[in-house]
Amino acid sequence: MKLASLKEGGRDGTLIVVNRDLTLAVRATGIAATLQVALEHWSNMAPRLNALFEQLQSGTAGDSFVLEVDKLASPLPRAYEFVDGSAYLPHVERVRRARGAEVPQSFYTDPLMYQATSAGFLAPRDPILAASEDWGIDLEAEVIVVTDDVAMGVTPAQAAEHIQLIGLVNDVSLRGLIPGELAKGFGFLQSKPRSALSPVFVTPDELGDAWKDSKLHLPMRTWINEQWFGEAETGVDMQFSFAELVAHVAKTRPLSAGTLIGSGTIANEDTAKGASCLAEQRTVETLRDGKPATPFLKFGDRVKIEVTDAAGSSVFGAIDQVVKKYSPA
Repeated sequence: MKLASLKEGGRDGTLIVVNRDLTLAVRATGIAATLQVALEHWSNMAPRLNALFEQLQSGTAGDSFVLEVDKLASPLPRAYEFVDGSAYLPHVERVRRARGAEVPQSFYTDPLMYQATSAGFLAPRDPILAASEDWGIDLEAEVIVVTDDVAMGVTPAQAAEHIQLIGLVNDVSLRGLIPGELAKGFGFLQSKPRSALSPVFVTPDELGDAWKDSKLHLPMRTWINEQWFGEAETGVDMQFSFAELVAHVAKTRPLSAGTLIGSGTIANEDTAKGASCLAEQRTVETLRDGKPATPFLKFGDRVKIEVTDAAGSSVFGAIDQVVKKYSPA
């Protein structure tokens, strides 16, 4: 099934069920007011939501309406936890090679992850706001999973059973602010503003063969100003599966229902596939030409991120954002 949230009903939105081709929806308020509530009672709520999804598919759901993406919040407008990884090691290897550093051997056996911003997510059509272009505004096209409650110390096999929804995230980065923050030795803060989530999240069964071994196996397509930017394969060159990432996060603490785990920027060894972030493209250019040629995002630039299935249909809907200058009210 496919789930989304309307921009109504308060900060957590109103839960809706969306049909397979993303054209129709129905409110799920008779089952759960919000997606967060549904996730907290997933074993009870999921079968009921799926029954409503089947009714919507068959045309028997009452009070269905045409889906308008502009009226959607992120599926989880805010979450208790968002932990982002860097599971695609070609990206890490290239970035380090460009600055003359080697990848520590531990990166191949121990996932690289950080605690991300989760108090609020941008809707899939909300603008990317920044006060200055000098901050080095960058997109990061990633896959994200959502868990129900996860016990501390789960194995990857156990963790796989707790992955209930899959979606996309544009994990916006401010590259100009990152070096100074990392130099302090305490991680990201100002360099990681709010991210945007895809219009809908889907259950693993909805993906069929495209969800295998706790990885998505579809191309991640990105455009900047309507120009093709990348088409990296999400199931290729992913060093750690989502089950391994969830287990890594849960090693020392339980995870609350509604926790989001990000894959990190999708990147392949094959650079002909393009890139999923500007930092990656600039690194490829530096290694090839000695210096980067592609600029970071400017005010007015438009970013689009989407995954399509084998038939060319959008799976999660598209994240489609314009970069705008932030002015305090």
